[in-house]
Amino acid sequence: MGQRSPLFAAHTQAGGRMIDFAGWDMPLHYGSQLEEHKTVREKAGLFDVSHMTAVDVQGEGSCAFLQKLLANDVGRLDEGRALYTAMLNDEGGVIDDLIAYRLSWGYRLVINCATREKDVRWMNLQATGHAVRLTERPELAMLAVQGPAARDLAASVATSRQAAMIQSLETFQAGEADGWLIARTGYTGEDGLEISLPAAEAELFWSRLLQAGVSPCGLGCRDSLRLEAGLNLYGNEMDETITPFSANMGQTLAWEPADRDFIGRTALTAIQNKGGWDRLVGLIFEGRGVVRAGCPVMTEDAGTGTVTSGLFSPTLGHAIALARVPANTGKTARVLLRGREEEVRVTRPCFVRRGKKVPEQSS
Repeated sequence: MGQRSPLFAAHTQAGGRMIDFAGWDMPLHYGSQLEEHKTVREKAGLFDVSHMTAVDVQGEGSCAFLQKLLANDVGRLDEGRALYTAMLNDEGGVIDDLIAYRLSWGYRLVINCATREKDVRWMNLQATGHAVRLTERPELAMLAVQGPAARDLAASVATSRQAAMIQSLETFQAGEADGWLIARTGYTGEDGLEISLPAAEAELFWSRLLQAGVSPCGLGCRDSLRLEAGLNLYGNEMDETITPFSANMGQTLAWEPADRDFIGRTALTAIQNKGGWDRLVGLIFEGRGVVRAGCPVMTEDAGTGTVTSGLFSPTLGHAIALARVPANTGKTARVLLRGREEEVRVTRPCFVRRGKKVPEQSS
C-alpha cells in the first residue's frame, strides 16, 4: 500500500481505479479516461494533486537563495505572481521543473512527488550559508480544477473572499484567502486553478465541486491533456542528463542580470556557445497506430532521435508525440511502427490549447 492523499476515500467512493504512482495510491480514471479528457476540454474537471510537494522558503535571504538555486529569476516576481522554472545541477541537467510563488510571507515551491527526496536534499544542501528556512507542508492537500468553466464553478462553492479572488486572478497569479492558496495555473492547456488547502477541508470542497457539476478526473487524462498541450513530464522529456535547451525549456532560463550566477549557468553558457544541441519537437502521425515513448525517430541526414511521450490525441483524432531529435532535423521524419517505417510531420511541441488545435509550425 502506498501513501494516500486526504481524498483517498472520496476517490474510491467515486469509483476511481487506483494505481501506484511514485509511491502514492492515486486514481487512473473513474470509468472513462476519454470522457474525462473531453470534460476538461469542454467544461471542467477536478484532479487531486496532493501527491505534489509544497516547500515554503522564508527568511531574509530567501530571494538571494532562490536566485542561485533556480534557473529563472524570482527577483522579478511581484507579490502574488508565479513562475515556471527549473532546478539544475552543476552540469545544467534538470533536477526538477517546478512552480515558484511569491507571497506576502516568502516563497512557495511546488515540486514533483517522484523527485521529492532528491529535490529536498539538494535544496537543503544549497541552503547552507543562506539566511533561509525550508519547510515542507505535508498537512496541505492540493486540488486542480481545470477547464473553460473551472473558475466559475469553483467560485460558486467557495467562500465570498475566495470567490472574489478566483474571479480576479490573472494567469500565473496567486493569492491567499481564508487559509487557501489559490493560483491560476495548471497542467492541461486549459484555464483553471490549482488550490492548496488544509487537508481537513479537502473532502468537503471536493464534494461541493462535484455537486456543482465538476467531474472527477484521474492521472490518465491528465497525461493526455498535458501531452496535447506540449507540456513536459519529468522522467520523460527531461532528467538530470538533459538540459533545458534539449527539453524546450529555454523560457525557464533568465540570463539577466548578467551577474546572477545560478547553478548550471557556467555549463549552459558553454553549451550555448558551442551550439548544436538536440531539440524537443512535436510529431504528428495521422495513419493507423500510436507512436509510443522509446520509439526511434529516423531523419534524412541528421541522425536518429527518440520519442519521449506519445499517445492517441482524443481532441485531434490521431497520434501525437514529443521527441528529442538532432538539431538539424527537418519538417518530416520516420518512426518505426509494427515493423514498418512511417512518415511523421515535425512541428513545434504544442498541439492543443484552450480546446483548439494549434496550427503546425516549424520547430
